[in-house]
Amino acid sequence: MLHRNLTATAFANKVRRSMSTYVTTYDDVVRPEWIDSNGHMNLAYYVVVFDLATDLFYETLGMGNTYREKTGNSSFVAETHTVYEREVHLGDKLQIRTWLLGADAKRVHYFHEMFHVDSGERSAVQELMALHIDMTVRKVAACPPDLDAHIQEMVRRYAPAELPKGAGRRIAMPARR
Repeated sequence: MLHRNLTATAFANKVRRSMSTYVTTYDDVVRPEWIDSNGHMNLAYYVVVFDLATDLFYETLGMGNTYREKTGNSSFVAETHTVYEREVHLGDKLQIRTWLLGADAKRVHYFHEMFHVDSGERSAVQELMALHIDMTVRKVAACPPDLDAHIQEMVRRYAPAELPKGAGRRIAMPARR
């Protein structure tokens, strides 16, 4: 369910650009076991929620569990960058939107945005680079041509005209003055 306030202009970090659409949405609710001693969702569980959203995204791309069971190929995340923007608390409804930023025969570059459903505020983002793996040798391998063609069509259809806010960041200390 899409909430009108997710694109309102009241909050600077809400999606309001004219870009292609996200590929998938995943909804969840913050569970009691995810709460830490600070009274908010522990950072590890942001990654868990993003991973659950990844499962849905991979199925949509045609490279999820069904693909792995059928072909013996899979994907491994090689790099991830997570930014925490707002706290979420017990019982908060979350929506994860997943953007397909690019892909080639061996890699998929994607970006998750986590929104607090009731306020519409973006709570966190995660950028990932996944590698296609031949599980018989556990090494990077090109996707089969039919899967690669499907993913390239998805890139043409869904890749945003400009990167979502926060994509492409790097971790660094400010320059000394």
